Amino acid sequence: MPLRIGYVREHFSSPLLQFAEADGGKTFTLVECPSGTGQLIGRLEKDEIDVAIALTDPLISGIAKGSKAYKLVGSYVTTPLNWAVITGKDSQYNSISDLKGTTIGISRYGSGSQTMAYVMALQQGWPTNELAFQVNNDIRGLIDSVNDGSTSAFMWEWFTTKPFADAGECRFIGSVPTPWPSWLIAAHPTRAPAAALRPFLETLSEHVRAFNAPEQRASADVEFIKEKFGYPEGDIQAWLKTVGYPGSCAEIPRQVILDTLDVLQKAGFVQSPEGGFDVAQFVDTEIASLV
Repeated sequence: MPLRIGYVREHFSSPLLQFAEADGGKTFTLVECPSGTGQLIGRLEKDEIDVAIALTDPLISGIAKGSKAYKLVGSYVTTPLNWAVITGKDSQYNSISDLKGTTIGISRYGSGSQTMAYVMALQQGWPTNELAFQVNNDIRGLIDSVNDGSTSAFMWEWFTTKPFADAGECRFIGSVPTPWPSWLIAAHPTRAPAAALRPFLETLSEHVRAFNAPEQRASADVEFIKEKFGYPEGDIQAWLKTVGYPGSCAEIPRQVILDTLDVLQKAGFVQSPEGGFDVAQFVDTEIASLV
């Protein structure tokens, strides 16, 4: 039975989409999750997907908070994600500092849009226990909420949101890069068996390495993203300068987990158990290597 791979249809997913086209549904099918990592985790819990390619911080915080629905099995993007801070087109907010004490829009609880709001508050020196949120599900709901005034701002990946800002639907008032590499791969502990996951990760690594090659970045990658996502060529080239992919998707740097937990603890989003976290508990070491 083919693996059900949950993903977010954004430019980051380009190597995965190329792999899916080559595979033709023989070994896996793609399940689009437009609301992001909170939705991906929910679908892992509800037996709607077997594997999720999702954001580092919500995946790690979910396990830290006790989720048994998945373990980490690989890495997907090795560079930070640049989160734009976005407000309404006519709102009163003009900088991140203006947002203190206001209600922030998020896609779901436990999502990257929520964890990064904690990181933003930590950087700004705000009390994180006073943060207020409103769930707005997806990018459309988030934009509507900053324009109707029910939220002050929300956070979403810069280039994904840029077309909406360019169209005058919302405004950027700042950005907060993640203090960690941005994408990991997680899988359900029984529904995604090693016999299926290992070849999936091996072949995904081949597609990632091909996409990451300098000659592909110069032309073919740009054309693929233009065709699939309709982004302006200048935006694609700017994004490609910032993004890096792993040589092997089946390796997870131990330091990524430790550093992410450290920031999330300082931000008050997760609490360490007595004796601290055991990194090995976050990873299915039958599938992935901790490096």
